[in-house]
Amino acid sequence: MANKQHQVGKTINTKSPYGSHASMIVDPNTYSNKIGENEVVCKDGDFTYITQKWRIDNGLADPNRYSGRKTELIIDNLE
Repeated sequence: MANKQHQVGKTINTKSPYGSHASMIVDPNTYSNKIGENEVVCKDGDFTYITQKWRIDNGLADPNRYSGRKTELIIDNLE
């Protein structure tokens, strides 16, 4: 399991270091992976992961984000 502890000097550009937020959701038109109806793809820097919609902006840490399990996307136009 990857260690996702805060690194000194690293700026966090999201509302929190461990939760998933609507601003992190990747436009589904930019990748061709098949995900579940109740799932979304989020991006945290260069790290992408799949999480459940109910985890977005719920105020709790998202284990899909902090676990370090990266999702390989088939990307058509993701920057």
